[in-house]
Amino acid sequence: MSTSGKYDICVIGAGSGGLSVAAAAAQFGQNVVLIEKGLMGGDCLNYGCVPSKALIAAAKHAHALRSGAEFGVTPVEPKVDFKKVHDHVKSVIAAIAPHDSQERFEGMGVTVIRDAASFVDGETVKAGGETIKARRFVIATGSSPAAPPIPGLDAVDYLTNETIFDNTALPKELIIIGAGPIGLEMAQAHARLGSKVTVLEAFDPLGKDDPELARVVLDHVQDDGVEILSRIKIADVRKKGRGIEIDIEQDGEARKITGTHLLVAAGRKPNVDGLNLEAAGIEYTRKGITVDKGLRTTNRKVYAIGDVAGGLQFTHVAGYHAGLVVRNILFRMPVTNKTGHIPWVTYTNPELAHVGLGEDEARKRHQDIKVLRWNFDENDRAQAERKIDGKIKVVTTGKGLILGATIVGPNAGELIQPWGLAIASGLKIKAMIDQVVAYPTLGEVNRRAAITYYSDITTKPFIRFVIRLMKMFG
Repeated sequence: MSTSGKYDICVIGAGSGGLSVAAAAAQFGQNVVLIEKGLMGGDCLNYGCVPSKALIAAAKHAHALRSGAEFGVTPVEPKVDFKKVHDHVKSVIAAIAPHDSQERFEGMGVTVIRDAASFVDGETVKAGGETIKARRFVIATGSSPAAPPIPGLDAVDYLTNETIFDNTALPKELIIIGAGPIGLEMAQAHARLGSKVTVLEAFDPLGKDDPELARVVLDHVQDDGVEILSRIKIADVRKKGRGIEIDIEQDGEARKITGTHLLVAAGRKPNVDGLNLEAAGIEYTRKGITVDKGLRTTNRKVYAIGDVAGGLQFTHVAGYHAGLVVRNILFRMPVTNKTGHIPWVTYTNPELAHVGLGEDEARKRHQDIKVLRWNFDENDRAQAERKIDGKIKVVTTGKGLILGATIVGPNAGELIQPWGLAIASGLKIKAMIDQVVAYPTLGEVNRRAAITYYSDITTKPFIRFVIRLMKMFG
């Protein structure tokens, strides 16, 4: 491994964004060094997207065994071997890990250093005993769970998304602080696997999503046995025997919540510690590294992508950022980090997906909008599978330009994709109407919602006049 010389690109962080930059640059013949102090694959592979979806999949199978009566299948209470559930989660990670491995990237010609990186100056980094110079740097160090300032929390053992998937025994009574996507996904999954789950939220559950559609998710999570306590204040957290006791206040009344395990899912912080950003002239705040519209930092040789750059914190955003900076670094193409077409999904059952502007934001930005709706109970495939509790809401301008969409229901994460494409391409609602959708599929809800844009056309006097006129010609 070289201890001198200058690389074309130095990537710090081997998560989704960093790996994408390193792979693309190497394939274009660039001399790339990739620095990672932790696990290859980053948070998504090891602690986030992959293990959580594997756990959710196990929980869905348990729930299916209880839910067959409507189909003529006798329901049974599943016997959950949580050690095997744990093994399933780890085996999924292991199956994907080779794609993100050090060996694979070294096979591409990337120099991989498994150590912490620290800037020495604006164009030099130290890592693994080496001094590394590069023409451009990309910081892709991600984010980590943040502990909220709750009295007593620092004195008790608690789980985060980085540790909960190491459990080999099912938590008997799981308390979750935070009713965002991570908190509710884990709440429903653990409840379906047999835990007694209580969720504590200082504000509104799924507060960043459309309240009407979020309500559908919350009702289902509660039907699975999860107790959700919102708009509460946590006064104290302490050990009680081998478990946890929490004092809360809700609507002016005091209450004690007890459990065997505590999961904190109430926010994240950018991973900037130890990078010595000041030495490189890189500005940052508690929200992340300061970047311009092209993801450049205050040091023009350095870019920041993904969670560490603030903004939307999703794996697919990091991948999107990676594509932008590769185009800018290698081809000097001007790029702009746009967020209006980026979807997000909460992987509860039913799923909740969103892209673009919500109804409230659209009303603030546009004088004339239309809100289009369609319910899943009017979809034949949803009826056949008895998954009818869902709806879609689409927002357009008065002239039909698609501004945003929100879907709650089965496979909402898949159904949202065409709306993201439509927004990115500046399409009008007619494009969604003109598509031919296979029958019977859930995808028909997208087209049926789009058709409602013209729902009032049948009553317009002028249209009726034109039809009568056409009849006169036979």
